[in-house]
Amino acid sequence: MAKDYYAALGIEKTAGADQIKKAYRKLAMKYHPDKNPDDKKAEERFKEITEAYAVLSDDEKKQQYDQFGDTAFHQQFSQEDIFRNADLGDIFREFGFGGRGGNDIFGQIFGAAGGHQGYSAQQRPRPRKGQDYMMRLTIPFRQAVLGGERRVDLDRDGQTEQLQVRIPPGVESGQKLRISGKGGAGANGGPTGDLMLEINVTKHPHFSREGNNLYTTVKISFTGACLGTSIDVKTLEDTKRIKVKPGTQNGSKVRLKGFGVAERSGKPAGDLYAVIEVEVPKHLSDEQKEILEKLKDLDL
Repeated sequence: MAKDYYAALGIEKTAGADQIKKAYRKLAMKYHPDKNPDDKKAEERFKEITEAYAVLSDDEKKQQYDQFGDTAFHQQFSQEDIFRNADLGDIFREFGFGGRGGNDIFGQIFGAAGGHQGYSAQQRPRPRKGQDYMMRLTIPFRQAVLGGERRVDLDRDGQTEQLQVRIPPGVESGQKLRISGKGGAGANGGPTGDLMLEINVTKHPHFSREGNNLYTTVKISFTGACLGTSIDVKTLEDTKRIKVKPGTQNGSKVRLKGFGVAERSGKPAGDLYAVIEVEVPKHLSDEQKEILEKLKDLDL
């Protein structure tokens, strides 16, 4: 189920850091387990608001959540990631709830995910991989089909880094490309996280795609459909001459083998289908009308 962290804290998306903290402190005081012993609903509400605060109080996590939404955010961040580096002890100590401070209560309520390294001084910190970063990368239709290289400007650690990214042939919108070692710094000597590029493919004015096959519409005259003809069909890279058989019907397809999505990972290339559109003239000369009338008399 999708989570709305802003709704959980009762704040707007435009709320600043002070407003976020104030909203959390008010709700945490109300739902803290020491004030609601053996109240499962209050405990669940406390978990909800604490998770929301752990994300929204962290600039990097908040940015990822705001940019990509709840579903994509939770595909990249586990509950342990969410609470990593979250410092809630000061807030709990302000409540004066005895020994149930930030470190202790997280271990009891959230279990292993809440009581990970950084909350217990008795635990020895283990190396942890840095956070994965996410970016949307918009590429043209042609490059998505054929592959190629794309420059990406990555804002990382306060600096802009230019990356040359290889786009494999056949990528589609929604697909993610992983760039190793271009995410957040690891903790306690752990490896750097990765950069995840979510692909967005622009539409093409003349081509559409279904799986590995491409489709384009080509127009032929009425007489060409009746008698047969030859026409030029544009592919993504070239122009090919094809023959149209006599009696071709509107909506028929002519296959150009191998001119679809490029070959990749052992899979054969897709095909390009030229979809025939028979043009019916809107205006006729007197001579054309006379000829058509004669054809009409011949049941054509």
